[in-house]
Amino acid sequence: MKSLCVLFVAIGLASAFKIGLHPLSDEYIAEINSKQSTWRAGRNFEVDEYPYVKVLASGIKKPNGLLKQVKKIVHDENEDIPESFDAREAWPKCADVIGMIRDQSRCGSCWAFAAAESMSDRICIHSNGEKKTIVSAQDLLTCSSAGGCRGGNPSDAWEYWHEQGIVSGGLYNRTDQGCKSYFLPTCDDHPTQCTEYVGTPECVEQCDDASLTYKDQKTYGLENYEVSGEQQMQLEILKNGPVEATMDVFNDFLNYKSGVYQVTNSHYLGTHAVKMLGWGVENGVKYWLMANSWNERWGEAGYFKILRGHNEAGIELWVDAGLPDLGKF
Repeated sequence: MKSLCVLFVAIGLASAFKIGLHPLSDEYIAEINSKQSTWRAGRNFEVDEYPYVKVLASGIKKPNGLLKQVKKIVHDENEDIPESFDAREAWPKCADVIGMIRDQSRCGSCWAFAAAESMSDRICIHSNGEKKTIVSAQDLLTCSSAGGCRGGNPSDAWEYWHEQGIVSGGLYNRTDQGCKSYFLPTCDDHPTQCTEYVGTPECVEQCDDASLTYKDQKTYGLENYEVSGEQQMQLEILKNGPVEATMDVFNDFLNYKSGVYQVTNSHYLGTHAVKMLGWGVENGVKYWLMANSWNERWGEAGYFKILRGHNEAGIELWVDAGLPDLGKF
């Protein structure tokens, strides 16, 4: 069973101010860089964006009522696992789909983004590059009961794909990417555009382009499942493509710029969903290769590496996934 929580309080901020440093200040960034050598911190957000950024970092919420039991997958561990792996290189026909960095903007929709991104990747991979269908984070965000702009549950997102289907659709104002594009523009011009949080839009079962039929744009997945632990997660990605992972977010992560991230403080902000697409070793340090949904100006052009093999920030507790049901669309 899972136990996920979201913390929308100022505990992290208060703790940081005890030593006189704001979590997004240049002084705090310098302190991070003085504490470790595997990664470098730098400015991604302005100081007055902290309340908004806490929402971004807290997109996983505890579901109401009893937690559902999710099918667990266990792979044969006798199979060889390469030292490094990048899904973009492993499936070059799908590199443009797998390599797309999205921007959740002013909505706590990471749970929907990481799911829709992984679903899109897997449709392309398992169709041998013939179907480059972008799954709509907007449709999942607004029409499923898995969550909204105040966070959601990844396993419910994958279950919804299996049971109800999710239409195609991509980035803001991009009708060429499918049925339903995302409702918010990117946050490339921080802090002027993304200082305020927004609510979840209503579900609209209609495509942006009137020539497309909503029902016909549905994509579907087979039964969703979970995989746990370093080796099992590697085998899952190696066989089936990127997965949706969850991680705890601490103040220092907001300032990640490059290298292999390790937690340097205990100022917890919330739990966040990201896409896991590979792994490797950098300067002798094992890492997972991850794609975030905070646009390309954050981190390493939207990507980051996190310490592998130590369950850093809870990254190896489980990942959510499912295979596309290509016969249905």
